[in-house]
Amino acid sequence: MKILVIGKSGQLARSLDALKEGRELTFLSRAEADLSFPEKTEEALRSKEFDVLVNAAAYTAVDAAETDREAAEAVNAAAPGLLAQICAERGALMIHISTDYVYDGSASLPLSEDAPVAPCGVYGATKAAGELAVRASGAQHLILRTSWLYNAEGKNFVNTMLRLGETRSSLRVVFDQIGCPTYSVDLAEAVYALIDAYAERGAEDFPLGTYNFANEGVASWYDLACAVFEMSGMQREVVPVRSSEFPSPAKRPAYSVTDKAKIKDTFGIKIRHWRKALRDCLAEKKLKST
Repeated sequence: MKILVIGKSGQLARSLDALKEGRELTFLSRAEADLSFPEKTEEALRSKEFDVLVNAAAYTAVDAAETDREAAEAVNAAAPGLLAQICAERGALMIHISTDYVYDGSASLPLSEDAPVAPCGVYGATKAAGELAVRASGAQHLILRTSWLYNAEGKNFVNTMLRLGETRSSLRVVFDQIGCPTYSVDLAEAVYALIDAYAERGAEDFPLGTYNFANEGVASWYDLACAVFEMSGMQREVVPVRSSEFPSPAKRPAYSVTDKAKIKDTFGIKIRHWRKALRDCLAEKKLKST
């Protein structure tokens, strides 16, 4: 089965590449398929053969999106619709990566896939619009909503904490934003499990739709920072503070814990706790640094 991945240098794309194990994958970098330019993107896709398209690219600058809405809409809202239309024409499966930011963050219990979509910022609104465009295309599709993504490389919260910890003995981290950390390796494994299920069951007997995926367990950013320093052996003081002490252009969801029962029950996917995943990530990072 031929798999085309939109995005090459992002966290999920890197994990998909690392775990491909003989799978037939083609990656399109931003230079090859810049989602801001529909004609160039369409030309790049029509020159490739694929059975499954994984859209791992997005405009993820949450704060910048508040003043750069046009760019965010082009990449997060319009481009997924174009990709899906091409998939519909080809009879290909599209796996589109979405986000917990489509929820408004006001819940107090884990969010299921049918919870109300009510984004509280431009980033979330454009991602929600992208979901709608994929659904409206008529393409066979899976939409995966994930959250708090990190890996051993790249720009993410875990690596930011480690970097800051090199020069600071004390860090202030918010405790009133609650969610589910997600190791990109685990997300990549889930994507491959879905592709394998699609290959086995066939298009006519495949449960398409929207699914939540994140590592199990619940954490605040404060909890995650404490775990990073604990597991890495760095003795650092982490001071819990409220989000109001770190004002930002975009509002973050206060609570975006997602319920993963649907993807586990439908596909038999086992999801490990975020602390176990984090420990593996830090071990991988240490190995790469030696």
